[in-house]
Amino acid sequence: MTTFTIFEQILAHISFFLLFLVTLIYWSKLIYINDETLNISGKISMIIAFVSITLFLLIRWILSKHFPLSNLYESSMFLSWGLTLIHSILENRTKNNWLGIITAPSAMLAHGFATLGLPIEMQQSIPLVPALQSHWLMMHVTTMILSYSALLCGSLLAITLWIVVETKQKKFPTMKSNPFLYSLISRDFNKIKNTNIYYKSRNSLCFINFRKWQLIYELDNCSYRIISFGFPFLTLGILSGAVWANEAWGSYWNWDPKETWALITWLIFATYLHTRMLRGWRTKQSAIIASLGFFIIWICYLGVNLLGKGLHSYGWLLQNS
Repeated sequence: MTTFTIFEQILAHISFFLLFLVTLIYWSKLIYINDETLNISGKISMIIAFVSITLFLLIRWILSKHFPLSNLYESSMFLSWGLTLIHSILENRTKNNWLGIITAPSAMLAHGFATLGLPIEMQQSIPLVPALQSHWLMMHVTTMILSYSALLCGSLLAITLWIVVETKQKKFPTMKSNPFLYSLISRDFNKIKNTNIYYKSRNSLCFINFRKWQLIYELDNCSYRIISFGFPFLTLGILSGAVWANEAWGSYWNWDPKETWALITWLIFATYLHTRMLRGWRTKQSAIIASLGFFIIWICYLGVNLLGKGLHSYGWLLQNS
């Protein structure tokens, strides 16, 4: 068991280092260090980080003899795993090599919060409390954390989309002064400079405007798809949690703070999807709703737990105080 524990710690440190390295690789593209070697290095490092976190969770499962989602440390590591999974799927499907600028830091921060932000006592594997000794643990918590991973990625893309839309009327010099935005909208210049679009619009401002609208479409489409993917998991997680609550506490819904904020999160993203599918909203309006969802998720996932309120709270701040 001691060997497994040491191996678990090594995997945790390796995965965090790799996520930090991946973040540096993707953010280095903001200063135009963007070549094929860096792209391949980023992808390989992210895959190795994903495998390392997977092995970490498996070892944790073996040592604790229960699915590793029983406290804030394990759920944060699982959130980091989910973010790396969403990143890998999204990058492979869209073939965009800039998405890691947004997703890689998210996975690193979730991992860093678990390994560096939580006390050592919280990181220890302990037996499950009676309320968590249920087969619903894997079903409910897994779907909720996966939904958080997808919805957080989609919301971050929506925030980026909102920033791009807000600056769409600004001129070329202003945009160039923003390294993040300018690097995104100009990175495909070599791919299209020989096309008719370039010859019809030789003015650099026209090209930037074209690339900017292309970026808006890509961000809008990716954000919508990821949120559409995460919303069913959120719905399933809430429903399974209600069934589990009835078994554990004798009631399907107790208006616990965690349950209330989960419902608010569901309503926010249901509104986003409703406006996209039925009202046909695009860009700024839908991006504002999804951006609001980003903050609501963190209140639901982290804020309620850290305050130590309600039946779902891990309460480690109260214990330490």
